[in-house]
Amino acid sequence: MNTAELSSMSKQVRRDIINMTANAGSGHPGGSLSAADLMTCLFFNHMHVDPKRPDDPDRDRFVLSKGHAAPCYYAVLAEMGFISRDEFKNFRQLHSILQGHPDSKKVPGIDAATGSLGQGCSIAVGMALGAKLQHKDCRVYALLGDGECQEGQIWESFMAAAHYKLDNLTVIVDNNGLQIDGSNDEVMSLGDMPAKLRAFGFDLHEIDGHDLDAIEAALGAPVTPGRPKAILAHTVKGKGVSFMEGQVGWHGKAPNQEQRQQALKELED
Repeated sequence: MNTAELSSMSKQVRRDIINMTANAGSGHPGGSLSAADLMTCLFFNHMHVDPKRPDDPDRDRFVLSKGHAAPCYYAVLAEMGFISRDEFKNFRQLHSILQGHPDSKKVPGIDAATGSLGQGCSIAVGMALGAKLQHKDCRVYALLGDGECQEGQIWESFMAAAHYKLDNLTVIVDNNGLQIDGSNDEVMSLGDMPAKLRAFGFDLHEIDGHDLDAIEAALGAPVTPGRPKAILAHTVKGKGVSFMEGQVGWHGKAPNQEQRQQALKELED
């Protein structure tokens, strides 16, 4: 996809996020909206996956470590053809395949069940190491929330990625600055993230996480042999919906019907 097509698709993904959470009356729109541009570029232009062969052993893998951003994941999978858009109406409903966090046993295209924050990067490191040991030419991508980088296990997985020279791994940090209880700096400051990621052995690309050209450049940048890649993407929570942007209250609150209509109007092409 070119930049214009990616922009149009990311708007559609955002509309799907709003509709899913509004229909369910629950969910996490803020962090889903902040990840929409990153996930659109990744899946449509960089991930080697095939909705007709979701279990292809040679496919690329993706781990949504910030599992509460599942609406964004589901929207992308539906646009790619992994699941039907008809499933959106069942989001977060009892017995639905589209639960509040991704379930790899129920949803085609999902490689790992996630939601317990801090664990997803370890899963991705294991996948990347397994691919190396099996001499498979595939890449593994993990999307992390910045708030979950307060978890010690994240940094242990970073050390392992560097130790095992996992140059088939790309870690993307959705750095929107907010978490459920407030700003990251108020809850537990992450300090100098660029310096820390470099110190932990990553080939770092620091970008505006809503600049589609910058995202494309970072994802497509040549791999540095023996070094995992990290993309520190500075984003805005609730991006694309004016009354949600930068507001911590929209971390885990669904829009009502009036708010849904206002959001959809803002997201028109």
